Amino acid sequence: MFTVVFFVLALACGAVNLAVARERKPLEIFTRWLLFVSVGFGGVFAFLGHAFMPEKIARSIGWETSPFQFEVAVSNLAFGVLGLLCLFFRGRFWLASAVGYAVFLLGCAVGHIREIVVNQNMAVNNAGPILWFGDIILPLLVLGLVIACQVGPARER
Repeated sequence: MFTVVFFVLALACGAVNLAVARERKPLEIFTRWLLFVSVGFGGVFAFLGHAFMPEKIARSIGWETSPFQFEVAVSNLAFGVLGLLCLFFRGRFWLASAVGYAVFLLGCAVGHIREIVVNQNMAVNNAGPILWFGDIILPLLVLGLVIACQVGPARER
Protein backbone atom coordinates (compact mmCIF):
# COMPACT_ATOMS: atom_id res chain seq x y z
CA MET A 1 0.00 0.00 0.00
CA PHE A 2 2.91 2.35 0.65
CA THR A 3 3.62 2.37 -3.09
CA VAL A 4 0.23 3.97 -3.78
CA VAL A 5 0.69 6.46 -0.92
CA PHE A 6 4.07 7.59 -2.27
CA PHE A 7 2.60 7.81 -5.78
CA VAL A 8 -0.27 10.05 -4.60
CA LEU A 9 2.19 12.16 -2.58
CA ALA A 10 4.38 12.55 -5.68
CA LEU A 11 1.37 13.70 -7.72
CA ALA A 12 0.42 16.18 -4.97
CA CYS A 13 3.97 17.57 -4.83
CA GLY A 14 3.99 17.86 -8.62
CA ALA A 15 0.65 19.70 -8.58
CA VAL A 16 1.90 22.18 -5.96
CA ASN A 17 5.17 22.63 -7.85
CA LEU A 18 3.29 23.22 -11.10
CA ALA A 19 1.01 25.77 -9.41
CA VAL A 20 3.96 27.86 -8.20
CA ALA A 21 6.42 27.25 -11.05
CA ARG A 22 7.41 30.10 -13.30
CA GLU A 23 8.10 27.75 -16.17
CA ARG A 24 5.31 25.44 -17.25
CA LYS A 25 6.83 22.03 -17.91
CA PRO A 26 4.24 19.67 -16.42
CA LEU A 27 5.78 16.50 -17.85
CA GLU A 28 9.16 17.28 -16.36
CA ILE A 29 7.73 18.48 -13.04
CA PHE A 30 5.60 15.37 -12.47
CA THR A 31 8.42 13.08 -13.60
CA ARG A 32 10.84 14.77 -11.19
CA TRP A 33 8.47 14.26 -8.26
CA LEU A 34 7.72 10.64 -9.21
CA LEU A 35 11.44 9.94 -9.27
CA PHE A 36 12.09 11.77 -6.02
CA VAL A 37 9.12 10.55 -3.97
CA SER A 38 8.03 7.23 -5.49
CA VAL A 39 11.46 5.91 -6.47
CA GLY A 40 13.48 7.75 -3.81
CA PHE A 41 11.40 7.60 -0.66
CA GLY A 42 9.73 4.39 -1.82
CA GLY A 43 13.11 2.68 -2.17
CA VAL A 44 14.32 3.92 1.22
CA PHE A 45 11.04 2.81 2.83
CA ALA A 46 11.32 -0.66 1.23
CA PHE A 47 14.91 -0.88 2.47
CA LEU A 48 13.83 -0.10 6.02
CA GLY A 49 11.15 -2.79 5.94
CA HIS A 50 13.35 -5.54 4.49
CA ALA A 51 16.36 -4.64 6.64
CA PHE A 52 14.73 -3.99 10.00
CA MET A 53 11.47 -5.97 9.91
CA PRO A 54 12.45 -8.97 7.76
CA GLU A 55 10.12 -11.46 9.47
CA LYS A 56 7.05 -9.25 9.07
CA ILE A 57 7.86 -8.37 5.45
CA ALA A 58 8.64 -11.98 4.49
CA ARG A 59 5.34 -13.16 6.02
CA SER A 60 3.41 -10.49 4.10
CA ILE A 61 4.92 -11.81 0.86
CA GLY A 62 4.20 -15.41 1.80
CA TRP A 63 7.89 -16.27 2.11
CA GLU A 64 10.27 -17.44 4.80
CA THR A 65 12.89 -15.03 6.10
CA SER A 66 16.21 -15.44 4.30
CA PRO A 67 19.67 -13.86 4.44
CA PHE A 68 19.03 -12.81 0.84
CA GLN A 69 16.36 -10.44 2.10
CA PHE A 70 19.08 -8.04 3.25
CA GLU A 71 20.44 -8.00 -0.30
CA VAL A 72 16.97 -7.06 -1.57
CA ALA A 73 16.94 -4.34 1.10
CA VAL A 74 20.23 -2.91 -0.12
CA SER A 75 19.02 -3.03 -3.74
CA ASN A 76 15.97 -1.03 -2.69
CA LEU A 77 18.23 1.43 -0.87
CA ALA A 78 20.41 1.86 -3.97
CA PHE A 79 17.43 2.78 -6.13
CA GLY A 80 16.05 4.93 -3.34
CA VAL A 81 19.28 6.94 -3.24
CA LEU A 82 19.23 7.30 -7.04
CA GLY A 83 15.62 8.50 -6.89
CA LEU A 84 16.45 11.08 -4.23
CA LEU A 85 19.40 12.32 -6.30
CA CYS A 86 17.06 12.82 -9.26
CA LEU A 87 15.89 16.02 -7.56
CA PHE A 88 19.37 17.46 -8.16
CA PHE A 89 20.54 15.70 -11.33
CA ARG A 90 18.58 15.44 -14.56
CA GLY A 91 19.00 14.32 -18.14
CA ARG A 92 20.70 10.99 -18.60
CA PHE A 93 20.95 10.50 -14.82
CA TRP A 94 17.15 10.24 -14.80
CA LEU A 95 17.27 7.78 -17.67
CA ALA A 96 19.88 5.55 -16.04
CA SER A 97 17.98 5.61 -12.74
CA ALA A 98 14.67 4.79 -14.42
CA VAL A 99 16.13 1.95 -16.49
CA GLY A 100 17.75 0.33 -13.45
CA TYR A 101 14.57 0.81 -11.39
CA ALA A 102 12.44 -0.77 -14.11
CA VAL A 103 14.79 -3.74 -14.59
CA PHE A 104 14.88 -4.40 -10.84
CA LEU A 105 11.12 -4.15 -10.25
CA LEU A 106 10.04 -5.92 -13.44
CA GLY A 107 12.41 -8.71 -12.43
CA CYS A 108 10.73 -8.75 -9.00
CA ALA A 109 7.37 -8.99 -10.80
CA VAL A 110 8.57 -12.09 -12.66
CA GLY A 111 9.53 -13.66 -9.34
CA HIS A 112 6.15 -12.83 -7.79
CA ILE A 113 4.24 -14.18 -10.80
CA ARG A 114 6.31 -17.36 -10.69
CA GLU A 115 5.35 -17.74 -7.01
CA ILE A 116 1.68 -17.35 -7.94
CA VAL A 117 1.86 -19.93 -10.72
CA VAL A 118 4.18 -22.50 -9.12
CA ASN A 119 3.25 -22.21 -5.43
CA GLN A 120 -0.20 -20.57 -5.59
CA ASN A 121 1.23 -17.81 -3.36
CA MET A 122 -1.61 -15.29 -3.17
CA ALA A 123 -0.24 -13.36 -0.15
CA VAL A 124 -1.16 -9.69 -0.33
CA ASN A 125 2.41 -8.50 -0.95
CA ASN A 126 3.05 -11.20 -3.50
CA ALA A 127 -0.12 -11.03 -5.61
CA GLY A 128 -1.70 -7.73 -4.59
CA PRO A 129 -1.09 -4.04 -5.38
CA ILE A 130 2.66 -4.32 -4.83
CA LEU A 131 2.85 -6.69 -7.80
CA TRP A 132 0.53 -4.96 -10.24
CA PHE A 133 1.10 -1.34 -9.34
CA GLY A 134 4.49 -1.28 -7.63
CA ASP A 135 6.37 -3.85 -9.69
CA ILE A 136 4.77 -3.39 -13.12
CA ILE A 137 2.77 -0.19 -13.67
CA LEU A 138 4.90 2.27 -11.68
CA PRO A 139 8.32 1.35 -13.12
CA LEU A 140 6.92 1.34 -16.68
CA LEU A 141 5.23 4.70 -16.04
CA VAL A 142 8.41 6.23 -14.60
CA LEU A 143 10.50 4.87 -17.47
CA GLY A 144 8.00 6.10 -20.07
CA LEU A 145 7.86 9.58 -18.54
CA VAL A 146 11.64 9.83 -18.33
CA ILE A 147 11.97 8.78 -21.97
CA ALA A 148 9.32 11.34 -22.95
CA CYS A 149 11.30 14.02 -21.10
CA GLN A 150 14.48 12.96 -22.93
CA VAL A 151 12.97 13.23 -26.39
CA GLY A 152 10.23 15.79 -25.88
CA PRO A 153 10.24 19.57 -25.61
CA ALA A 154 11.22 19.38 -21.91
CA ARG A 155 14.54 17.81 -22.87
CA GLU A 156 17.55 18.97 -20.86
CA ARG A 157 21.17 18.01 -21.34
